[in-house]
Amino acid sequence: MPASSASRTLPDGVGLAETLVDPSFDLGWSLIQRFSVLSRESGSLDERAAAHFISSRLESLEIPHDVHEAELHLSLPRSASVAFGEERIEAKAASFSVSTPCEGVSGAPMYLPPKADGDEGAEAGPVRQPVPDELAGRVVIAEGYPEPSVVARLEAAGAIGQLYVNPGSRIHWSACSPIWGSPGESQMGMKPKTPVVSIDRRGGDLLLEAVANGLDEVVVHAELDEGWYDCPVPVARIDGLRKDFVLVHGHYDSWDIGIGSNAVGNATMLELARLFHERQGEMRRSLRIAWWPGTLTGSFAGSAWYADNFALEIARNCVAAVNVESPGCLGATDYDDVVWMAEAEDICRAAIASVTDSEPTGGRPPRAGDYSFSELGVTSLLKTLSKIPSEERERLGYYPVGGCGGNIAWRTEADRLKVADRSNLERDLRVYLTLVSRLLNDEVLPLDFRRTAAELDEALAGNEATISRQLGKKFNLAPLRTIFNGLVRRLDRLYEGIEDGKVAPTVANRSLVGTGRALVRLGYAEKPRFEHDPALERPLIPTLARVPELERLLEDEPDRFWHVVTGLRRRMNRVVEDLQAACQLLDDTWNARGRDG
Repeated sequence: MPASSASRTLPDGVGLAETLVDPSFDLGWSLIQRFSVLSRESGSLDERAAAHFISSRLESLEIPHDVHEAELHLSLPRSASVAFGEERIEAKAASFSVSTPCEGVSGAPMYLPPKADGDEGAEAGPVRQPVPDELAGRVVIAEGYPEPSVVARLEAAGAIGQLYVNPGSRIHWSACSPIWGSPGESQMGMKPKTPVVSIDRRGGDLLLEAVANGLDEVVVHAELDEGWYDCPVPVARIDGLRKDFVLVHGHYDSWDIGIGSNAVGNATMLELARLFHERQGEMRRSLRIAWWPGTLTGSFAGSAWYADNFALEIARNCVAAVNVESPGCLGATDYDDVVWMAEAEDICRAAIASVTDSEPTGGRPPRAGDYSFSELGVTSLLKTLSKIPSEERERLGYYPVGGCGGNIAWRTEADRLKVADRSNLERDLRVYLTLVSRLLNDEVLPLDFRRTAAELDEALAGNEATISRQLGKKFNLAPLRTIFNGLVRRLDRLYEGIEDGKVAPTVANRSLVGTGRALVRLGYAEKPRFEHDPALERPLIPTLARVPELERLLEDEPDRFWHVVTGLRRRMNRVVEDLQAACQLLDDTWNARGRDG
């Protein structure tokens, strides 16, 4: 059915969402109960049993689906400990830490305290900046979690081992590789080369007391299995009237049982599959729902595998990707720090407010959460959703964590069935239904790329401000600024035409998706299409990340300055070409604005 006739017979996204409201969470709850006895480490029999449960339920509902077999590179922690003096304390090895020899790795300890408020020259993060010269050859002790960027920086400075003191009485599993997904051959050199482990607060206090008393040696033990593993990737396919599709996704592997991370998300996804399949004939766009393995022990390997193996189809037809992570957890009633790309802010706010009467806060997504599609230019939104209110977390003595709605059971053995709350799950399901319904069924995609352009304009202006008159003679951003301003003018014209009814919906959607591809890549990706940026935080417009360094390099390291400028010019050429193509698309759209098809 052509879009013009579909638009006369199908409800808009909000109307479809209203027809989908179903208070039942029976199917989803049965998944949570099944997963509550499965330790779903990637590559394990329990993970395969979980994938079979998902596929069997999809089959019983007669929902078309595939179960792909993915070869993923994983790092599976087995055991770890830290020994000093007469003490030997339990630890957990971070995924992609190296395994130590039988005798462990020993060295003099060095404590790097966290950044203090007001520290001059200190950057945010778990350790002070800059790294002291005397760190080389030492075993570093730091507070918090082994973030890949910190691990790489300390290892580059000469640390022979790293210990991270977690905030509470439980040790959290973690990963420390800066590689996103399974590594290609050229990325193997980025893997950590030293042992990295975490210990709890009690063990950390014992160790730090010993260091204060003159401890001169600490021994780190870590054992991991690393290699290639076969992992199932279930993907449900619910076809609408068009080939373009929304991708709903979330990881189903876990550390131990992992109910809050992420059985609750997997259950929500299964309910979404059931409910949208029942209304399949009313969907303009198609829906895919994908359950990822390898997120935790493979550094987002499952979603990266899907991005690699279906890259051309995703680039051609995927209009948005919605991540489902840790909804409906116990006590989670607030919507603070929800993440969305700028163009999706309005629909995220509207969906949450319509279901909960809450006013969510949120913003730019971090480089995390299976956001494996930015290099393809796909609009992505959400990660965790509802959270325990901050006052309640403070009352409970909880510290910040990355999932489970703020419950500190996150990534520990305590993440069990009690973390899930059925009434909260039903409420969050309605949020996803409202949001996904609009993405599937609004006649014109409900994405406002003018917001994206404004965000990028501010970042571009910030980079321009760092370029002095003298530096500007050697390198400047004028080519990028010129084409960017032209794109903004054309984008404003397009939205005015949409609002005035002068641009046909199908023509408008084609132009919005194409323009979005360029803007998302500009905002989030440094690597070219079909590559993956590292699992490290990136500023807005990552291709220009080194521009603020240029003034200092020109003065202090002129030879290096020209190497950096050469790389920047090459990356800027790629970005300018991308934006030129988007401008041409916008011009073509305007010229064809009355035609639909």
